[in-house]
Amino acid sequence: METTYAVLSEGLEKRYGDVQALRGLDLAVAEGTVCGVLGPNGAGKSTAVRVLTTLTGPDGGSARVAGHDVVREAAAVRAAIGVTGQSTSIDGELSGRQNLRLFARLLRYRGAAGHARAEELLERFGLTEAAGRPARTYSGGMRRRLDLAVGLLTRPQVLFLDEPTTGLDPHSRNQIWAAVRELAGRGTTVLLTTQYLEEADRLADDIVLIDRGRAAHRGTPAELKALIGAYAEVVVADTSALGAAAAVLDQLTGAEPVLDHEHRTVGAVATDPTLTLPRIVRELDAAGVPVMDASLRPPTLDEAFLRLTGREDTHTVKEPAA
Repeated sequence: METTYAVLSEGLEKRYGDVQALRGLDLAVAEGTVCGVLGPNGAGKSTAVRVLTTLTGPDGGSARVAGHDVVREAAAVRAAIGVTGQSTSIDGELSGRQNLRLFARLLRYRGAAGHARAEELLERFGLTEAAGRPARTYSGGMRRRLDLAVGLLTRPQVLFLDEPTTGLDPHSRNQIWAAVRELAGRGTTVLLTTQYLEEADRLADDIVLIDRGRAAHRGTPAELKALIGAYAEVVVADTSALGAAAAVLDQLTGAEPVLDHEHRTVGAVATDPTLTLPRIVRELDAAGVPVMDASLRPPTLDEAFLRLTGREDTHTVKEPAA
């Protein structure tokens, strides 16, 4: 069966003065999936979203969203998408119901139809009971759910979510995650940009790792983690043993160990598929390292991200926010 792409770009380029924000970005997001777009600060994520949502034009390459060219058919693209940015778009002095009805009017819903759609979304996001209260009285999670509801008023084919759970508590974050899963289950394509790698791991069907304006790596979360091998981690009895444990892991893995003095742990990426946990324990015992715990596990997406981008810092060029 041939795959139909809701978002497709080829060779996208964008420059801001001396800064080359996009350097030939290729994206292919299948319909009805959640695609996580990750990358260090300044990698090009926000610029890519701005181009795909028609907020800025590309300097080169091409892109189609929901089957429409983002340059030649910008109005059709805007009619087919929803956008929920980092900053909430709701008016705190209006109630939740009034916010949705206002945006429905701006989106050219007729009176009764707009009211019905607002009530449908209030119920869907668990906001009916609070619908008459000013939005400024809502919790952070409730405001984000209302903001997401605004983005869904037009039943978009493609929804762009930019950092949807920034600053939320775990309970509110789980509520947003559940809403995103439901959207994808109903056929909405979601393009998610986030700095929470656990969020991408939990939600994304596929991930595109953007680095220096290009798609450096792509695949499922499991495929990206598999690229860097397993992760060996040791918990020592005393911080004085961290150096000796690090020397053992360095010898076994050939990777630079990461020491955490607070938690008395040493970890290193292990790319050798023949390395086993019993061997690690034997070598530590032979070196006289007092071990409390040891593990050899698949890496987290955070660890894969740091390894694949080749740097832990995020101090790079500043690009315009989406």
